[in-house]
Amino acid sequence: MQLTLSIPALLFPAISLTMLAYNARYLAIAALIRQLHKQYAEDATPPLEKQIAQLRRRLGIIKNMQAMAIISFLLAVITMSLIYIELTIWANIIFSASLMALIISLLLSLIEVQLSTKALAIQLNTMDK
Repeated sequence: MQLTLSIPALLFPAISLTMLAYNARYLAIAALIRQLHKQYAEDATPPLEKQIAQLRRRLGIIKNMQAMAIISFLLAVITMSLIYIELTIWANIIFSASLMALIISLLLSLIEVQLSTKALAIQLNTMDK
């Protein structure tokens, strides 16, 4: 298959939308952390401490998700430059790396969603008692 300029360009809207979704998750977690900080100052209960630990972990994962998406975006741009100057072998290699970075970012997103679900379960368990 011949790699053309339009193929890596197809990643641009996908990566941009992914970055918007990741940023929304980051902002939601930041707001939740600020809210939990107030609660923690008043009463540091074990369920609250579990939530804080989960949020710390999720925040790290989101940071890595965003980093991998940005790397994927940069590699797609580099691929287009390499295609333009007709270095097709390098373009194929860099484009493969771009796709791998995007896959890693999406897998991290899946892990973060799983942690998010666990955090909600902690919250629901505290309401049952």
